[in-house]
Amino acid sequence: MVHVRKVVGQIHYRTCTTCGEGVITGIHIDHRLLPTGIGTRALSHLHSRHPGITWRSTLTLRTTPDLLRRMRIPVGTVGARAQAAAVRES
Repeated sequence: MVHVRKVVGQIHYRTCTTCGEGVITGIHIDHRLLPTGIGTRALSHLHSRHPGITWRSTLTLRTTPDLLRRMRIPVGTVGARAQAAAVRES
């Protein structure tokens, strides 16, 4: 994520186009910008870059549950189809 020409955060994720699922494995946002809504904008951008993907998250950080709830991204493990695809790719 870039704000005023400065990197202020990152979203780490994996997608499986075969099963149509994605998992967010990390969100790092400059703590000063958390209340500005930049996290919501970043996740909205992720949705638009990967249309048709069903998102989940493995995050349990204190700062992310509200953000993920607002974006309707469930916290938990990746679905069985994505796990099966990961095994096939190994």
